[in-house]
Formats: sequence, structure tokens, C-alpha cells
Amino acid sequence: MPDFERLLSYLVRLPAIDLPAGRKSIGHGVSDDGCWWAKFSINTDHPLAWRHVQELGYVLNYVSIEEPLPTVFKPVSPPPYMNGGVEFLSWVIESQHVDFTPDLCAEWLEGRLPRPVDDVSEWSMDDDDN
Repeated sequence: MPDFERLLSYLVRLPAIDLPAGRKSIGHGVSDDGCWWAKFSINTDHPLAWRHVQELGYVLNYVSIEEPLPTVFKPVSPPPYMNGGVEFLSWVIESQHVDFTPDLCAEWLEGRLPRPVDDVSEWSMDDDDN
């Protein structure tokens, strides 16, 4: 089983991640094909929520057209007619290649998201200040 320590330690530092049970709020595991996944919630009322979605989506889905990462970042939800509401929306990072470890994922995020990731002021964009 891959080591999730570095990735989980990174994700819990994102300001808009919803952690009602602390770090245990982030599910993770390995699929039958050996690829891993991590699932979490984002507090959609947080001012940085959709910025997190945009940044994670860019790095994990589209950082390079020629050599994209073997990952997918996407929303997942139970049927809306059963549980309705954004509070049941979750987000998942899925690897698509067994050689792309959670450590490598964390390394890519650390290198491309604001630093330090838990400093809210680092998430501001120039236009946000005007």
C-alpha cells in the first residue's frame, strides 16, 4: 500500500478543506488495479473554496498538455435527489498509474500551489486586492 503521509499532511493544510473529524475526514485507499485515491470535502462557504478547486484541477488535470500528470481531480456526489445540497459534494484525486505515488502528487502540489499553502494571504491574486 502506498504511503499517504505526505499527501494527507499537505491536504489538511489547505484553508478551505472541511475537516469535521480532523485528518480522518480525508478518505484514501488503493483500487484493485493498484492505483490510489484520496477523497475529501471542501467548505464551499470558505472564500477560497473555488480557488482551491481551480488550482487543484489545473495542477492535477491539466498542468501540461504534452505530459499530463497521471491523475484526475473531480467532484463526486451521491444522487442529488436523495441527499440534495452542496454539503454532500466531495472531491477525489485519483491516480491513473501505479508508479505515480501519493508522495509524487504532494510534490507536484507543493511546487505549484501557493506557499506556504496554509497562509491565506498567499492565495490572493493581484486582482483580488483591487
